[in-house]
Amino acid sequence: MLPESTAHPLRGPLIEIAAELALPVAPEVIDGLLGYLDLLQRWNATYNLTAVRHPQDMLRQHLADCMAVIAPMARQLGAAQIAGHADGPLRVLDVGSGGGLPGVVLALMFPHWQVVCVDTVGKKAAFIRQVAVELGLRNLDAEHARVEALKGGAFDIITSRAFASLVDFTRLSRASLAPQGVWMAMKGRAPADELSALPEGIEVFHVEPLSVPGLDAERCLVWMRPKASIQA
Repeated sequence: MLPESTAHPLRGPLIEIAAELALPVAPEVIDGLLGYLDLLQRWNATYNLTAVRHPQDMLRQHLADCMAVIAPMARQLGAAQIAGHADGPLRVLDVGSGGGLPGVVLALMFPHWQVVCVDTVGKKAAFIRQVAVELGLRNLDAEHARVEALKGGAFDIITSRAFASLVDFTRLSRASLAPQGVWMAMKGRAPADELSALPEGIEVFHVEPLSVPGLDAERCLVWMRPKASIQA
């Protein structure tokens, strides 16, 4: 992570974003987010992790966008679920993670969660593993695989950011969802066509609009789960 004496040019804007989102972010987490931003910029030159090139744009379009889901997740999951289970931490799968969005941000914000990022592009999975090493994130891992072929047990939350349609997202990741698990899809505007195309066995229990600091674009979260009769 960044030494405390390092005055990062984006520290102030990042702290302002956290304040606007009403997120209590510890200084070490701010350091981690800035360290991740620096790694993303550095590796992007070779690995083409994102089309966004400028650090200020990465801060607004990537970090702020992912940080905007933190408070809604806390509200939806509740304190008990956020803390995890008696037999271990809450497990999160980030599908089609790319450069680690939102998986790396979630791992930094919730160090007691176990976050796994999966992507079909090997260099992107390698980048996320390097982020975990350089930032000391023992709760972050990455898999180079197709999500439908992923091994490794059930996840309490499966999330994605611009990965696929809701139909494909839920279909491809269904085998990785825990019995009481939920899907959280990050979308732009509410995808009415995708919502109407979901099969009968998928329940949409909440569609939540998001406000992202500094980003003049529609964003929402789509929360889904298998219907009870399908879970049983």
